[in-house]
Order: sequence, then structure tokens, then C-alpha cells
Amino acid sequence: MAEHAAPGPFRTRITELFGIRLPILAAGLQWISDASYVSAAVRAGTMGFITARSFASPDAVRDEIRRCRDLCGSDRFGVNLSMLPVPQPHERMEELVEVIAEERVPFVETAGRNPQLHLPLLRQAGVKHMHKVPTLRHALSAQKLGVDAVCLVGAEAGGHPAADLVGTLVQATLLARAITIPTVIGGGIGTGEQIVAALALGVDGVAMGTRFLVAEEAWAHRAYKERLVAADETATALVMQSLNNTSRALANETTRTVAQMEREGAGLAELMPHITGKLGRAAYASGDATHGLISLGQAVTFADRIEPFAAITARLEEEIAAALARLDAQRCDAASLA
Repeated sequence: MAEHAAPGPFRTRITELFGIRLPILAAGLQWISDASYVSAAVRAGTMGFITARSFASPDAVRDEIRRCRDLCGSDRFGVNLSMLPVPQPHERMEELVEVIAEERVPFVETAGRNPQLHLPLLRQAGVKHMHKVPTLRHALSAQKLGVDAVCLVGAEAGGHPAADLVGTLVQATLLARAITIPTVIGGGIGTGEQIVAALALGVDGVAMGTRFLVAEEAWAHRAYKERLVAADETATALVMQSLNNTSRALANETTRTVAQMEREGAGLAELMPHITGKLGRAAYASGDATHGLISLGQAVTFADRIEPFAAITARLEEEIAAALARLDAQRCDAASLA
């Protein structure tokens, strides 16, 4: 950790691995996680990841890495590589991994398919690698591959939870008991109390995405953020189960249309005009979230105001302290149990 930083409330294998004050990872958010957002996450004592697929080319990713380095004043940030289930030429993953290695980015978060193909170059470059997975089975596989950490997401997560929709509380317990490398749990987490609970279950840190969408440093339109502030835990919908690619997104006209088309037997080709990521990016830009499959988790209920990233993490720390105080007040000492 940086020598000038005040100590955080916990010391875990995740805070040590990433050199951060708080056991919080700002999970890579497609279209949103740019240099401004990631540097704000890092300065607030967490870890952020530039989403490589948010940019048009490997050269554009290289430029964004360099901009993030300038904004952070250091190299302590990461890059997210989200991979499709089946490799596609337009992903250009080999080129992106080469850029990460050449730019000496210290941390990578991968998600999607098995990252084995890219492990040799990442290891050779000294990159610390966390793989994000939807099930314990995938977490065990990632551990066998030799990744440095694993993140497991529960049913409450935005984006792509597993089809069987195991809740975060259960996932965290399974993860902590089965995995020996540093562990992170995500899905529906947006408060300090939940962070304390996750660590009590045995994991080393939490991943948060939806909670940080209302950060001022996230470039999404203010009208979109205001919609999130007004939302509660029922504001999301599950679609794409028929494609074996379950997605949790903001409930809107698109999720209703897609759900109806799925009931009528529509396939990927018919659904694609409604689920393309370009619609989601347009919604972020315009503030009109009526259309587009816009990933959103149930933690949106905790995104209660638009404020700087550092203000969000400061409130999380206050909630952590209050939760720990409540636990201390409820504990019985050894004498009282005699």
C-alpha cells in the first residue's frame, strides 16, 4: 500500500494483493470504466479496471492506460478483459494482452471464457490476474489454472449471473470454504454492513459495480443516474435465459420486449437488434434508459445519491465502523459465558 495512505479498517489478502486501503474492487463496467472513473476508484483506496472492450482498438486502450497512469500518478490500476464464450476475431484479445504487458499494467480482471490462452504472457509480464466467474465450479477451475485471485458473483449481480441463480450469501460461503487463493464476492453488495458480512463469511474482499454507477466520475448522463437514485431492489429484470446467457438488466421496454420474444421462441439473430451493447452505450450518453439491455444489479437500491467516488467510499467506511461497533456491543465476553 502507499506509505502516505491512512490505514484501512481491514487487512486481507486482497488489500495486500492490490495494495489498497479498502477490500473493495470497482468491477469493470462496460462503457463506463474509463481512465477518469478508474483513477477515482484508485484514489479512493479501492481498485478499478479499465474495460478494454469499451474502446475501439488496442491502440485506443493503450492511450487510455497512459491517461489513467497520468491521472492516478502511479501504475496502480487494472484493466478488464471481458471475453465472449467463443473467441471472435473482433475481440483482438492477443493484441490487448500484449498492450497490457508492454504498458506494464500490474493488474488484470478477466471474465467470460477460460483465460488459459493468455496466462503465459501475463505471467511473463508479472501481471497479477483475477478471474471473475459465475459458479464455484468455475472458481475451482480458475484456481487450478494458477490465477492469483478469483471473484465469484451471485444472483443479485448485474450483467451475467449463472443460470441457476445462486444467491451471493451462499456463493460467498461456498467460495471461502473451497478456494485457497485470495477470494472476492460480488452481487448485490452496496453497503459497509455487507462488506463486514462478506469478510465474516471468509472471503477477502468484495466487488461492487452498480453501487458506483452514481459516482460523479462515471461519465453516464445525469438523468440516467437520477433514474438509478429513484430505483429500488425491484428495478431489474432477468432475460436471455433461453440463450443460456442469463442477464440481469434495468427493467425497461427492451427487457419486456426480449422476454416476450423469448417466450415466443426467438433466437439470437432475432434478439440481437435489441440486446446489442450499442443501445446500452446510447442510453448512458443520452440519459434515456427506455431502450437497451443495460446491466444493473439489485444493489441499485443502495445508490441513493450522486456524489464523488471518494464520498461513496467514505460512507462505506462509516457503515463498516458502525457495523463493527454493533457487533462488539452484541458480543459476550468470556466471563459472562462462564
